[in-house]
Amino acid sequence: MLRCRSLCDLLLVFILAGCSNVPTSPQTNATTVTVQEVKSIINNSEDELGLVFQSWQGVPYQLGGNSKTGVDCSAFVQIAFRDVWQIPLPRTTHSQSQTGRQVKYNSAQRGDLVFFKTSRTTNHVGIYLGNKKFMHASTSKGVMISRIDNPYWASKFWQFRRIMSPPNVN
Repeated sequence: MLRCRSLCDLLLVFILAGCSNVPTSPQTNATTVTVQEVKSIINNSEDELGLVFQSWQGVPYQLGGNSKTGVDCSAFVQIAFRDVWQIPLPRTTHSQSQTGRQVKYNSAQRGDLVFFKTSRTTNHVGIYLGNKKFMHASTSKGVMISRIDNPYWASKFWQFRRIMSPPNVN
């Protein structure tokens, strides 16, 4: 009985340690986007995607939302494509995932759409910025930039789609 209790106590310690969100070292993980990386994207006045991101950064996620009071992922992508390239996109992630042509992971370019299967019935979309970064409307943090090689996103990756051949994607 004592051995079983000790085993249960040890298991509880491992579970609590694994759920702890206190970092044991500074955030230097290569799968997170640093403040400097975000600043380099939004401080380039010739980068139209960066300007769109800057104007929407931090807007909260709202399912079905399409304004700066709340936006979902497909509306954010739709608005960005309209504002940067004057290209109309469908409103839903499902319809967007069937637009353009699929491109291989290693062939992805800035401006391609990146899709994730976040559950059996739910998909997520963002705009690829290059260098393994994409901008999107996150359900937890609103409009933000994330890394595609972050373990969460890497495990959910589905496809890239090219809406246009971006000769002037800056």
